[in-house]
Amino acid sequence: MRIHVVADAADKDGGYVTERLLQRGGEIVEPDRDELPTFGGLGATDLVLLLGSDRAAHERKWAGVVLNESVFVRDALRAGTPVMGICYGAQVMARALGGTSWQADAPELGWTRVDTTDRRLCPEGPWGQMHSDVFAPPPTSRVLGTSWRGPQCFTDDSLGTRSIAWQFHPEVTAATYERWVHEGYFGESGVDAKEFIHQAYAHEPAARNLAHDLTDNALDYLGVE
Repeated sequence: MRIHVVADAADKDGGYVTERLLQRGGEIVEPDRDELPTFGGLGATDLVLLLGSDRAAHERKWAGVVLNESVFVRDALRAGTPVMGICYGAQVMARALGGTSWQADAPELGWTRVDTTDRRLCPEGPWGQMHSDVFAPPPTSRVLGTSWRGPQCFTDDSLGTRSIAWQFHPEVTAATYERWVHEGYFGESGVDAKEFIHQAYAHEPAARNLAHDLTDNALDYLGVE
């Protein structure tokens, strides 16, 4: 199983999700999203995973990067390669398939539960959240999870190949979440950073198991072995 993990050059940690992919025999290749080649130039690919970012898909300064990644997503799906997206990756997928995203009124932070219609592909969690954006899913998609902020999970097969995206962070480890807090990923929100770090470590054992199960279920859904 050859997996291309698209991520920022400065933050390629796929955490529990890539940990599980490696346990299942995956070979991880990490193209830089700022210098993303065409999908056809990657060689053999069984799965594409789009990780999160501290940028936002709706920001004009990233329009070129988002456009390139959107074309990459569509080309992958048309070529029969499934795609998984997380947070910023979910926003890019939404835009690539006909949806959109925008700045939220307030960030969604900490460990929260989501409302779900599919406990295999979108368990209620709790899941780590750290984003300041909301996406509108593509009109062709099926929304599986929501929170009071907006959609949390969708699937789509409009281009002939299955894809799945999560707004929450199934991959995030406690150490990575703590780093994000210290680096100010959530902006000027006036939140209690120490409380979010405490939550991250308190949920760590369960978070790994949840993420591994979710990864297994998503691979089954996408038909990746």
